[in-house]
Amino acid sequence: MTSNEKKPSSTWSPLSKSFFRTLWIANVVSLIGTWMHDVGVSWLMTSLTPSPFMVAMVQTATMLPFFLLALPAGALADILDRRRILLFAQAWMFVAALALGVSTVLHLTTPGSLLVFTFLLSIGAALNAPAWQAIIPEIVHKDELPAAITLGSVGFNIARVFGPALGGFVVAMVGPGGTFLLNAVSFSGVLTVLKRWQRVTHESALPAERLMGAVRAGLRYVRNAPEAQAAIIHMGVFSIVSSALWAFLPIVARTYLGLTAVGYGSLLGFFGAGGLLGATLLPRLRIAMSLNVLTIGTIFSFALVFLALSYVRYFPVLAVVMGVGGTGWMVLLSVLSTAVQSVTPSWVRGRVVSVFMLVFFGGMAGGSALWGAIAVWTGIPAALVIASGCLVIGGVVTWPLKLSEGEGLDLSPSGGWNARTTVAEGLELQEKPILIVVEYSVASDKAEGFLSAVAGLKTIRLRDGAIRWNLFHDVSHPDLYVESFIVESWVEHLRQHERLTVSDRQILDRVRTFVSGDEGVSARHFVLEPVTGKKAKER
Repeated sequence: MTSNEKKPSSTWSPLSKSFFRTLWIANVVSLIGTWMHDVGVSWLMTSLTPSPFMVAMVQTATMLPFFLLALPAGALADILDRRRILLFAQAWMFVAALALGVSTVLHLTTPGSLLVFTFLLSIGAALNAPAWQAIIPEIVHKDELPAAITLGSVGFNIARVFGPALGGFVVAMVGPGGTFLLNAVSFSGVLTVLKRWQRVTHESALPAERLMGAVRAGLRYVRNAPEAQAAIIHMGVFSIVSSALWAFLPIVARTYLGLTAVGYGSLLGFFGAGGLLGATLLPRLRIAMSLNVLTIGTIFSFALVFLALSYVRYFPVLAVVMGVGGTGWMVLLSVLSTAVQSVTPSWVRGRVVSVFMLVFFGGMAGGSALWGAIAVWTGIPAALVIASGCLVIGGVVTWPLKLSEGEGLDLSPSGGWNARTTVAEGLELQEKPILIVVEYSVASDKAEGFLSAVAGLKTIRLRDGAIRWNLFHDVSHPDLYVESFIVESWVEHLRQHERLTVSDRQILDRVRTFVSGDEGVSARHFVLEPVTGKKAKER
């Protein structure tokens, strides 16, 4: 965020329940439009060409932007104004849907142009997703975050229940072009709400991060943040294995159950209805169980769903099974989304969410191909049994990775530090690496406590910008410990200070409690001075 950025004018303030409610309603309407649009795209492509390849390419055009843009979109969500990104993405999707609708109504759409418009729409969705997830903790209080994320899942399931049915009705009445135009209209509600949002921005005295540097910082944060890693790994394992459901469900419905498209849509409807039931049960489940117990419980329930799809051939029973699957799906995604957002500070939230989404979509795409290959050798029923066993194994293996809701964490900036007063002359414009050396004087009877506290300090340094960290003990002076870490530049070191949260400050203060005397800590900063072979010879 640059220092000269202006606050957008609006009539809503942050942490306003009325704003969240209005935005949620507008988003549900937009999601219904998206599901209607998907029905129109699929129907139109099958009408334009009988080629299975072109029909399959619709899914590729939909998913590819999420793979290509997930990390850059997450970085942009952190270094630019999230409200402006959302406005741009929503406007982009509005224009793309409108253009496709007009083209289709005028009978100008071809299979190729349909794929292009689908790809363009997905670019907007890929840009929108990280920023959208990252603003949720901004517009609700921390203790309301789980409920807000659950309501997001509820809205998605409401749209999944009603959107396809409405889309089929519109296609039957006026053709696919009608669904595209209605989808374009559905974006207008979100645009209106976002336009009126008064987002509070935190000004920085430092220059904005560059895109690639921001991406690297986000990946470095995830690599050194165990709490966020836990949620991401849980999601990766689940998405890879659970993708078997979406890979095989259409074939199970059509080949093994003999269902029509209406019957298949009904199974999806029961799945969505199960998601709504899960949203109703989730608040009570969260009180009764820990996040890890909820996670492994839903994973085991999904394993039973796979077994039922493998053996059961009676539609009413499978409808109930799909409802159970929908409940588990909603509960697990809500739990993991809450876990990853609750432990991530605002400055990097968009990037962490983008990694979370990249793992989810990558797991679904790669997993589908994997299970398809397995089914070629074993058959679909056996592949579903194998997937069920893999879910159980995955749940047991990931059990030690404990999930957290950020209990006791205060992720607000610690403040109390002025970047400009600490800038060394000329260094702010250089890109040379900086070595920071901090000396601690620690009495021998406090060494054990100091080393335990420094472990938390190591995590902070590496997570917030250090590319290397070490702690040394002076053999000739037993009371002297030297911490050293390297950052990419002086500005990046200043960002380390700016990124410090209140909870991080508490860890730093704890480290200092083991230090002897008021002058027991001293810090020095060194800039890299490259020495070429030619200069070395001259010397």
